[in-house]
Amino acid sequence: MRNILVSVALMAGAAQAATLTVITHDSFDVDKKLVAAFEARTGSKVRFIKGGDAGELLNKLILTRGAPLADVVYGLDNSLLPRARSAGLLEAYKSPALAKVPAQFRLDDAGLLNTVDYGYVALNYDKAYFEQNKLALPKSLEDLAKPEYARLTVVESPATSSTGLAFLLSTVNHLGQDRAMQWWREARANGLRVTRGWSDAYYKDFSRNGGKYPIVLSYASSPAAEVAYSEKPLTASPTANLLLPGSTFLQLEGVGVLKGTKQRALARQFVDFMLSGGVQADFPTRMWVYPAVSGVKLADVWKYAQKPDVTPVKANLLQNPQALVDAWVTQVLRAR
Repeated sequence: MRNILVSVALMAGAAQAATLTVITHDSFDVDKKLVAAFEARTGSKVRFIKGGDAGELLNKLILTRGAPLADVVYGLDNSLLPRARSAGLLEAYKSPALAKVPAQFRLDDAGLLNTVDYGYVALNYDKAYFEQNKLALPKSLEDLAKPEYARLTVVESPATSSTGLAFLLSTVNHLGQDRAMQWWREARANGLRVTRGWSDAYYKDFSRNGGKYPIVLSYASSPAAEVAYSEKPLTASPTANLLLPGSTFLQLEGVGVLKGTKQRALARQFVDFMLSGGVQADFPTRMWVYPAVSGVKLADVWKYAQKPDVTPVKANLLQNPQALVDAWVTQVLRAR
């Protein structure tokens, strides 16, 4: 009898060991058929956890690093990688598929994060609002702090959102830290709304979705998504990019194995899966980002997206973005 109980316990342990937990940001989405095929091929069960916006996700991982919430993380980007690295969250693994990712899109040499996709964080505007109000588009960040553009813009918080941090890095890169903090204070005094994450900004505050703000921090590909999701066929997007100097950021998102995983082999297979042809082809019209692997064909609707010229953020700014966030919290968020 004792031998039978031991055998049952071992079988239960083996079944539990075949479950892979993947934590992602809230915007993650992939075809369930692809995941089912991965599970069938590896004899595993994949469990997904939504961890909030990417900045919030990183904070959760740091707070729980002694008892990791998952085996794999997807959604940390080039602005958050330095903090993840210094916190010792990730275990190095270089997928063989990285050979098909152009060098300029690779996140790090150690393989802590394998680039899955990239996109351009950019301001968008609601065309109808500006046409109906006969208001000229702003031409600079400084314009957004002028009275005629008061209470028109919503952006995400650099403290909780990867897109918010990307925007902060761009403004500091363009204006210098002192002038950028001054600009943020002036813009906030002019009614710049700062919200927790991208979903709140785009789906609650953006005027296209019933909010009060006709300018929103999103992605340069968002106008293409507007066309794709429209209930009526469109020949032009109702939104467009507002590519003000110092407002656009090249974002690289990656997948990595979390330290402390008990499913190392399976976690590495999942990293490979995220760079596989099926997932790379699925992402563009589901996540509205560019596939990292070269040669993946984009759907026709991507003609409504733009690939803007982006001024690279200085390397020293990317070494310790958290210091900028701390300065922003002190000098902007808590400033009176």
